[in-house]
Amino acid sequence: MDIILKQDVKNLGEKDEVVKVKPGYGRNFLIPQGVAILATVSARKVLAENLKQAQFKQDKIRKDADEVAAKLENVKLTIGAKAGETGKIFGAINTIQIADALKKQGFEVDRRRITFDQDPKFVGEYTANLNLHKEVKVKVPFEVVAE
Repeated sequence: MDIILKQDVKNLGEKDEVVKVKPGYGRNFLIPQGVAILATVSARKVLAENLKQAQFKQDKIRKDADEVAAKLENVKLTIGAKAGETGKIFGAINTIQIADALKKQGFEVDRRRITFDQDPKFVGEYTANLNLHKEVKVKVPFEVVAE
């Protein structure tokens, strides 16, 4: 069954993509939740027209994401956390803390666009993956230090 996504769905696709899903998943979950619509002929025509009109806007967003990515190449963050004698952090570093640290340096990044290769649970150096755009991804190193 083909559906058109109305918003980003993790591990499935981005907004305005036509994706193939199992009929039960589409009919019983995605469509009732308002996340997707059925990909009928008329819906595909409307989607094509909307995508055509939004192309210029997307090009500008991509250009801005490239500029931010170029500036983020030289950034290294330091995040303070309470830690025990062995270096284990009480709790864990999360994406909100990374987003706040980036905001202090002048970069506005949505916390939902930040992921980790390895969960930071000890004092040390880690890498945060920033998905600034569908095609623009940046790795930002950060260091977790004990407070």
